[in-house]
Amino acid sequence: MNPTVTQDLSLFHLISSASVFVQLVMLMLLLASLLSWWYIFRKMFVLREAVKQSDDFEDSFWRGADLNVLYQRAVGSRYAPSSMERIFVAGFGEFSKHKPGANIDMMMDSIRRAMQATYQREMDRLESHLSFLATVGSVSPYIGLLGTVWGIMNSFRSLSNITQATIAHVAPGIAEALIATAMGLFAAIPAVIAYNRYVSDIEKLATRFESFMEELSNVLQRRAPTNLE
Repeated sequence: MNPTVTQDLSLFHLISSASVFVQLVMLMLLLASLLSWWYIFRKMFVLREAVKQSDDFEDSFWRGADLNVLYQRAVGSRYAPSSMERIFVAGFGEFSKHKPGANIDMMMDSIRRAMQATYQREMDRLESHLSFLATVGSVSPYIGLLGTVWGIMNSFRSLSNITQATIAHVAPGIAEALIATAMGLFAAIPAVIAYNRYVSDIEKLATRFESFMEELSNVLQRRAPTNLE
């Protein structure tokens, strides 16, 4: 009668009994997952606030508010201006620097360059940490797979000293190795989903900013002849 080999296959035991290398892989994946979740929630609130602030500013802008009043309110506010407000401040501020008699084409070119520089800074700010999510989403499964391969190799190497191997001898080693793959997927899937969602949201904001820049340029160009007479 063959003796029955009993093994503790609880998750905690499998992780604690894994090799040092596999444990390091699991720790790396856990830290990557926690950090990616931090950036996921942080970026969610940042983009949600950016959309709300853009809606509020566009509503004020197209309601016919005086541009000088909007400019002074944005510059003098104790709160940080929104991305669209910063673009407006850059454009209108450059417009205000030009004296009567200035060349309109040169003036509009400088206004567009000022807005474009601010636009690029705002896009860099909104896109910050997205590369980390992309890296976690693309690399984590391979890191988890590395831990799995290493764990399975150790599991089969340990069978060299056993005359008659059974599934009970192999199962714990393979199970602990597969945990690394599961952790890699757990880290990667939310990061990929969040990355794709946020890239789409940022592209929509970028389109709104670019449209606003064109519209503001047209408004300032129409005001230029009267303002510079």
